[in-house]
Amino acid sequence: QVQLVESGGGLVQAGGSLRLSCAASGRTLSGYAMGWFRQAPGKERERAAGISPGGGRKYYTDSVKGRFTISRDNAKNTVYLQMNSLKPEDSGVYYCTATPASALVVPGAYDFWGQGTQVTVSS
Repeated sequence: QVQLVESGGGLVQAGGSLRLSCAASGRTLSGYAMGWFRQAPGKERERAAGISPGGGRKYYTDSVKGRFTISRDNAKNTVYLQMNSLKPEDSGVYYCTATPASALVVPGAYDFWGQGTQVTVSS
């Protein structure tokens, strides 16, 4: 079992930056694919970014490419999402996810979820 705790959300003006962190406990993350999902009110949850267990492969949804960067520090059991040039449409609850894997996984494959952290971008 993996427990995931997100932090770093908050209120920021458009064009600003936030860095989300996801601390894991219960297992070491080195054998897990990780992801960041987000959900805005009235919208479906979508995967914003994903990263392979070793960090060599990354995925970004089109709307965040060039602005968001996912990274991981397996020694610290932590995954990050650096979000730059934020837009109001980036607002929502951001969830950290994990699943045992040897590579990137499809969005529906994540087994473990954090409680989420709210990101609000004002215009």
